[in-house]
Amino acid sequence: MSCNYAEGLSAYENKGVLGVPENFDDEETVQKKCKWLADLIKESQHVVIHTGAGISTSAGIPDFRGPKGVWTLEQKGEKPNFDTSFDEAKPTLTHMALRALVERGFVKYIVSQNIDGLHLKSGLARKHIAELHGNIFVEVCPKCRRQFVRQTAVETVGQKTLERPCRSSEMGSSRSCRGGFMHDNVLDWEHDLPERDLDMSFMHSNMADLNITLGTTLQIVPSGNLPLKNLKHGGKLVICNLQPTKHDKKAELIISSYIDNILSEVCKRLGVEIPEYSPQADPTKHSNISEWTLPQDNVKALDKQFKEFQKVLKSRPGGKFKPLIVERQLLKKRKISE
Repeated sequence: MSCNYAEGLSAYENKGVLGVPENFDDEETVQKKCKWLADLIKESQHVVIHTGAGISTSAGIPDFRGPKGVWTLEQKGEKPNFDTSFDEAKPTLTHMALRALVERGFVKYIVSQNIDGLHLKSGLARKHIAELHGNIFVEVCPKCRRQFVRQTAVETVGQKTLERPCRSSEMGSSRSCRGGFMHDNVLDWEHDLPERDLDMSFMHSNMADLNITLGTTLQIVPSGNLPLKNLKHGGKLVICNLQPTKHDKKAELIISSYIDNILSEVCKRLGVEIPEYSPQADPTKHSNISEWTLPQDNVKALDKQFKEFQKVLKSRPGGKFKPLIVERQLLKKRKISE
C-alpha cells in the first residue's frame, strides 16, 4: 500500500501543504470544461500528460496530501484506510484512457510521479513514459543501468540492494552484466532523479504546446515545475485536480472533478474507446522476464528534435536556452518546493 511506501521513506519534516479542502465543479461546468479540454487537445501537436497520486485513488491506493491522504493523516497520528495492495491493484479508467490516447496519437508523452506501477500494468509502452520517482514493480542494476519488471512489488525503498545478481543473464544475450546486483527502483527524499527519464521529461515538457496535469498538487520538484516549461514560449497549461495548486494562476483551464470522470468525457469527445485492463498486456503477470529500460536511442532521437526546436526559438527576439546538461543539474533532486 502507499502507506507502506511512505513508511519506507527517510524522515523528512517538510512534506508540503496537507489536507487542503477539495473543490468540485458542478456537472454542467465539468461538461463545458471537458469540451474545452478536448478541443485544446485536438488543436495541439504535442500534448504531454503529467500524473500524480490522484489518478490512482480509484484503484484503492490512497494519495498523500488529500483530506484523507497518507501524510495528512500521519500529521494527525492516524493511518489511511486502503482497499488493496500494490500487487492486487489494477489500472484505473484513467490509466487505460491514457494508454489509448497515446496509441491514438493524441498524447505524445507521459511524465509520471507515480511509483505504483499502474501505468506499466496498463500495457503502456516504456518509450512513452518517464517515471521520475521510480516504480515499485521495477528493479535496476546500477552497473549496467538496465531495468527489469517484477511480478510482485518490491519491499524496499531508496534504491537498496536486493542481494541478487543482475537479471540481464536471464535474457540469454551477450549483453549480460558481470558483477552487478539488482536494486529497488524507488527514490527516497533528495535522491537524484533518473537521468534518462529526467532528460525526456524536460525536453517533452518544453516542446509541448499543451501540458496537462492530472491528480497532482505540483508540490514535489522538479516534477511539479516541468508542466510550466512550455509557458515561456506560448504553450498552455491545464490543471485537473480536486485541491488547488500553487500554479493555478498560470493555467489556461482548471477542472475540479474526479480524474476518471474527466478522462471518460474527454475520450468520448475525441472518439477514443477506452480499453479494459487485460492481464495479457500486463508485464507483471508474465512468467517470462520483461525489460523496462528506457533506450538511450530514444533520448538521442528526442535530443535531436529538441535541438531543432531550440534553433527555432532562438531565432525569435530574446530567445535563449540553457544547455540540457545545465538544466539537469538545476532540476536534479527530488524534494518539496519551497
